[in-house]
Amino acid sequence: FSRFLKTSPLSPPHNSSLSELSSASAGEAVEMEAKIPFSPISHQLCRSSSRFWNTATNLPFCSPVSYPYLIGSSSQLRARHPLISFAVTKVSLLHDLGATGAVLGGAYALVLSFESLTKRNVISQRFSRKLVHILSGLLFVLSWPIFSPSKEARYFAALVPLVNCVRLVVNGLSVSPNSTLIKSVTREGRPEELLRGPLFYVLALLVSAVFFWRDSPIGMISLAMMCGGDGIADIMGRKFGSQKIPYNPRKSLAGSISMFIFGFIISIGLLYYYSSLGYLHMNWETTFTKVAIVSMVATLVESLPITDQIDDNVSVPLATIMAAYLCIVYITAQRFITILVSVNEFDT
Repeated sequence: FSRFLKTSPLSPPHNSSLSELSSASAGEAVEMEAKIPFSPISHQLCRSSSRFWNTATNLPFCSPVSYPYLIGSSSQLRARHPLISFAVTKVSLLHDLGATGAVLGGAYALVLSFESLTKRNVISQRFSRKLVHILSGLLFVLSWPIFSPSKEARYFAALVPLVNCVRLVVNGLSVSPNSTLIKSVTREGRPEELLRGPLFYVLALLVSAVFFWRDSPIGMISLAMMCGGDGIADIMGRKFGSQKIPYNPRKSLAGSISMFIFGFIISIGLLYYYSSLGYLHMNWETTFTKVAIVSMVATLVESLPITDQIDDNVSVPLATIMAAYLCIVYITAQRFITILVSVNEFDT
């Protein structure tokens, strides 16, 4: 805008008064229209209310940039900004409320559908629980783009795991036990199990939405490893896990290999998904190597004999976040600083 003021032939000297500006001819105004950026929102607000005008010529266009030329006082300009901000905020609020309701409804539908399949003996209870573990978190991450671009959108998305967190606590404390929920997400069907793995699971979703969101690869990779990698590892380990890991007989080699492969593939898929939508800008020449390192670290942590001390839904996302931060953020920042120092030395 300041560049436009300096270069535009219509821009007045700094000591010109607004009364002199109001005497601009209609031809000059039309020329100004071609040079000033157009804003559809402010255009509609401007045309719907003529009381902001204080010029002799009623111009057929309006833009925030044109206000210093077209209105008679800066107080009237300041009065228009809250109107635009309120309109945009209201639209974003309704958008995010609708998105939250849609995602929350989808989460309930997912659990109910697998519960229905279990009751009809189409799939086993254990397999149903693992499918819910895999799909609910990944679908939650994939739903983030339907929220608005506002800064508050992440908090609306976080309402989905927060509601489920409250449900788990209420049922886990047997305040209002729900047998369907207990059977669908617990191993042995005991209410107190809800306060361990399932609760940590939804808390990981909550943390990823609030602290990382869709413009950070760290939260996406952590959920890919926890939901996809760890979930598929359990399925493959039970089916092909005859060979156990030497330092942990409760974990199988097939399960760990599956976690690394599928966690890596799902992580790359999520990064590509958000890159294609413009939220991330990845250097793909190094991204594959970094994601492979992070996947290996998460797999090694998951294979350790520490399940009785710390749940996999805590250890896996924490290890992934730390490894991803070191590989993606810290190393990239260090390399960037090194390049800046080299450029500075070259210039001197």
